[in-house]
Amino acid sequence: MATEPHRDDTPATDGISSRTVGFAGELHDVTGARLAAEEYLGDLATVVLPSAPEHWDDILLVVTELAANAVQYAPGPFELHLRRTFDGVHLTVHDTSSTAPAPRPFRPREGGGGIGWHLIHTLCAQVSVVTDSRGKDIHVFLPW
Repeated sequence: MATEPHRDDTPATDGISSRTVGFAGELHDVTGARLAAEEYLGDLATVVLPSAPEHWDDILLVVTELAANAVQYAPGPFELHLRRTFDGVHLTVHDTSSTAPAPRPFRPREGGGGIGWHLIHTLCAQVSVVTDSRGKDIHVFLPW
């Protein structure tokens, strides 16, 4: 079950607070993360529209991929943080695995998989992974 969003109202966000939502790490939480991101983007769009319509869908796709990876590869809870930047959106997903993601070959004939990390790198302006003993933070920046 998702925890209540934490809102941080600061002038740097143009009136839209950042949002942090925690999830237990269950399969249905992938949908919960996507819905939380969609709500955030809806609020953001009341202040500033995306510079291209596909930016909205790109952000939702990246959130879905990161949440699905957190559920599949990291046991336990994960957290989604969304924040407006000057020209985009900064997403952070924290999970309990300290193993950094690595690209895998895409083999559609063998049951799929392997395309998510490539997709994230293609859609995001910047991707970084910070690991420590408590898990990892995956930071991505997408245009808005």
